[in-house]
Amino acid sequence: MPRLRLLLTLLLLMTLAPVARAEVLRLDVETREPVLGGKTFGDYGPYEVIRGRITFGFDPANPMNARLVDLGLAPRNADGLVEARANFIALKPVDPARGRGVALVEVSNRGGRFSPRYFNRATNDAPFGDELLMRMGLTVVWIGWQYDVPLRENILRLHVPRAKNLDGSAIIGLVRSDWTVDEPADELPASHRNHIPYLVADRDHPDNVLTVRDGRDAPRRIIPRDQWEFVIKKTNTALGDEMTIRLDGGFEAGKLYELVYQAKDPALVGLGLAAIRDVISYAKYDDASVFPVRYGLAAGVSQTGRFLRHFLYQGFNTDEAGRRVYDGLMIITAGAGRGSFNHRFAQPSRDAHRYSAFFYPTDIFPFTSRVQTDQGRSDGLLAHLHNPEHAPKTFYINTGYEYWGRAAALIHTTPDGTADVEPLETERIYHLSGGQHFAWRFPPPPGTQIGEAPAYRGNPLDFSVNYRALLARLVEWVEDDKTPPPSAYPRRDDDTLAPFSEVSFPSIPGLPFPEVMHTAYRADYGPRWHDGIVDHQPPVLDETFPTLVSQVDDFGNEVAGVRNVELRVPLATYTPWHLRASLPGGNGELTDFFGSYSPLPRTDAEQQRRGDARPSIASLYAGRTAYLARVKTEANTLIDEGFLLPDDLDRVMNRAATYWDWIFRD
Repeated sequence: MPRLRLLLTLLLLMTLAPVARAEVLRLDVETREPVLGGKTFGDYGPYEVIRGRITFGFDPANPMNARLVDLGLAPRNADGLVEARANFIALKPVDPARGRGVALVEVSNRGGRFSPRYFNRATNDAPFGDELLMRMGLTVVWIGWQYDVPLRENILRLHVPRAKNLDGSAIIGLVRSDWTVDEPADELPASHRNHIPYLVADRDHPDNVLTVRDGRDAPRRIIPRDQWEFVIKKTNTALGDEMTIRLDGGFEAGKLYELVYQAKDPALVGLGLAAIRDVISYAKYDDASVFPVRYGLAAGVSQTGRFLRHFLYQGFNTDEAGRRVYDGLMIITAGAGRGSFNHRFAQPSRDAHRYSAFFYPTDIFPFTSRVQTDQGRSDGLLAHLHNPEHAPKTFYINTGYEYWGRAAALIHTTPDGTADVEPLETERIYHLSGGQHFAWRFPPPPGTQIGEAPAYRGNPLDFSVNYRALLARLVEWVEDDKTPPPSAYPRRDDDTLAPFSEVSFPSIPGLPFPEVMHTAYRADYGPRWHDGIVDHQPPVLDETFPTLVSQVDDFGNEVAGVRNVELRVPLATYTPWHLRASLPGGNGELTDFFGSYSPLPRTDAEQQRRGDARPSIASLYAGRTAYLARVKTEANTLIDEGFLLPDDLDRVMNRAATYWDWIFRD
């Protein structure tokens, strides 16, 4: 019934009200700088970097903005629009007519920029890296979308208004913070990862409750109110003050603490979704655009991959004038998650892992684009598109970590996990086998070895090459309708997707197999959750969704998905999981984001001495030359399959040689 009422309201508004166009009210260019001294990039010519500010205006009466929580309670300008302001950076051809006409909008992760590293291989010494984005003729746009990013220089930020009740009084609501304490601490920050917190409305209100527990699922114990206090620290900025809590005697290592408190003046967090929508609408449809293009792509990684899943779910791929905005999306390492991107008192940084930031609204139904039913509720990620033709061509790209730590299997299975669900024709799902959450360096850094075992914290499998190739495939798909590689991911129908308890992991000294993995819950956030208001803090947890991961081979490496040369021509086991160990609490739980690395025994004698179940390197290859020859063959196969650029062949070969030389260094 609430959805029916919303639909009728939208139809009425569309019938009676004139539809305002998506509008950038003002774009102020502050600086223009040539790239690399005016270097020419083929037919696309020289590039420039533009920096400035964008002022957006959002019409509360426009039906395309109906999902923006508290928009009707925000202050308005003289034209009745709610304003927000963002800083932006654009990398573009000096002459737009020479450009490719394709924009890549990066949804920045916590105010930073990942595209230069992910796609250009940029470093501090070479900020434009190997110049792939320019050689492809792309326009790249970064804008602030998150209001509460940390108080640092050169960060992308969206300035948003605060909501008030219609009578002008403050809106009050519950906010939750939690901490995994691995070292004793005198104070703990109320915000997540140094973001800007919501300040407490009334320090003495009985709703302010601090609890402690001994583990993820252990019972909470209330800490008496007279034993802890709020500490407000002035920052001398207009963005807000910092807030911590202090506990008599300090916070004990090995414990989990959780604070629920009353806050006031919620920020309009959801305007970040509208800003990402309207910046590409401006680029594609506004004749005055400073960076005009014909096609729009968006890329998000981790937090902002989840943001793009939320963007789709809430129907933001249609602008205020009813036009499609993004033609393609590259959703990286989001798993089955969405997030706190459009509800009252939302904290966009909170993410919900196995052993940190617990139970935030991240891994929540629905998970697949196709409509499914769970506990009597039918929904799908694309069920709320305003126009079915506005579904963008989308790559969902996950590593093994997202299956272990972000319930990724749910994006292509039924809610009970018993059957596969096929992606839409406009979608591809790519599982980068064996990878941890982010690409990692090699050789293993000092201090990462696990005791005396030949195993290390941090998984160096280099799937960064796949991101570059898949960006090229997505551009071709959007621009030329060239069919990309078929989806590649573990499946139930061929037994490559299984409960983690059924994974046939070999016995590896010093690398025990996990006994737990991250689980998505059917959680109750309260009766007003569908209106964007959380009443249950913490949520009431119901049954979990199934947890499924890729099966492994005799080396312990994942068998399904896009298998890079590290798995096709193995010298080691690359796990997408790593276990907490030698800590005051939570030992045996998953470590956020990290995988593990364990080289194979070099000889049969070493294998027997270790008691290692895996084959030795000597039994697999006649020597270094034979190993590298096989690597080259498999790398060329990856090029043919579309998962590796020819430009990256030398990198793959050099990395493979480095693996061998390090393992046989003594």
